[in-house]
Amino acid sequence: MGTSGRLTNWAGNVAFSATRVHRPASVAELQRLVAAGACVRALGTGHSFSRIADTPGDLVSVAGLPKIMKVDAEAATVTVSAGVRYGELAPHLHAAGYALRNLASLPHISVAGACATGTHGSGNSNGNLATAVCAMEMITAGGDAVTMSREADGDRFRGAVVGLGALGIVTSLSLDIVPAFGIRQYVYENLPHEQLYEHLTDIFASAYSVSLFTDWRSPRIRQVWLKQRAGEHDPPTPGTRWYGALAADGPRHPVPGLPAANSTRQLGVPGPWHERLPHFRLDFTPSAGDELQSEYLLPQRLAAGALRAIASIGDRVAPVLRISEIRTVAADDLWLSPSYRQDSMAIHFTWINDVPAVMPVLATVEDRLAPFGARPHWGKLFTTSPAAVSRLYDRLPDFQRLLRSLDPDGKFRNKFIDTYVPADR
Repeated sequence: MGTSGRLTNWAGNVAFSATRVHRPASVAELQRLVAAGACVRALGTGHSFSRIADTPGDLVSVAGLPKIMKVDAEAATVTVSAGVRYGELAPHLHAAGYALRNLASLPHISVAGACATGTHGSGNSNGNLATAVCAMEMITAGGDAVTMSREADGDRFRGAVVGLGALGIVTSLSLDIVPAFGIRQYVYENLPHEQLYEHLTDIFASAYSVSLFTDWRSPRIRQVWLKQRAGEHDPPTPGTRWYGALAADGPRHPVPGLPAANSTRQLGVPGPWHERLPHFRLDFTPSAGDELQSEYLLPQRLAAGALRAIASIGDRVAPVLRISEIRTVAADDLWLSPSYRQDSMAIHFTWINDVPAVMPVLATVEDRLAPFGARPHWGKLFTTSPAAVSRLYDRLPDFQRLLRSLDPDGKFRNKFIDTYVPADR
């Protein structure tokens, strides 16, 4: 049923302009809505900070579709409905003895929304969440259910996975799975910048997943989160001192002033993959809640220079920042992935919820990162020009042709897509 009224995204910085909001209870109902609509966009959990999900027409939540979480042990895959959150899927998988290779920092986000925007976790050998997708079903502009797979559709499939919601409304995805594994999590404090710059490669190679948190107020990283595999061949336990940083004497939260109880367990206590890879627990508000977010991904080989560039404007960044996170992401072959064909360093900014104060600083950050070829995260705030974005994505023309073939009349387009993937490309 459609309803009147305005929805906002999770952070409240985007008020959706949809004329009608729908929550179909079946795929058949969704097909009828799409076929009848002139301008349609899908909505997941609303954790994007850009206007990527906005539309002046019909906004369709996939949260009401029947939940599917079906493991195929022989194929080593799990098929999930689009609205399922990672925090729902992960315990189900673990109970069956399986895992995903990677998870984002918060388990609150939907599988389809995260994959469509190239959202990621951390780790030199871990691709973004979309790299696990091996098949997907979506409703295209005529209301037809179309299935695409890695095996059957090859390069075309690689163009569709990080699809920005522009190709159709995804109803289900199949993801690669691996045997369940354990993780130990350690936190270190006050890593000197010079140690980071000198040993950057070794630092990010030191654990399955590594995250650095800083406020750019001093030449030190506030916290380093090391997530190590736990099991028969455990790596050595890190010492009390690590590259000049000291082991935390108790649990920590990445954002200053927030309770550590909201974070996943630390101090080297082993636990299941899904209770350690995210930073935040599902039963608490993730991160700070009242915030804005931006993120940029650039080649790992240029990371030290990029970090120095941001440190040089720390006095401008710090007053409007809650916390910044630095991670690595493995290269992939998905056309619009921010890690397309490059092992990447991701520099994330969680800002205070004050758009007029943040936007000038954001422009300065982008100016400093531009020489490093920084690609903005599609679901976060950015002001990078369409021309610059076009130069950063070699396969953008191919994506535009794919978009025209699946949605010739632009039913799933919106202002965001028109800006960064213009129809006349």
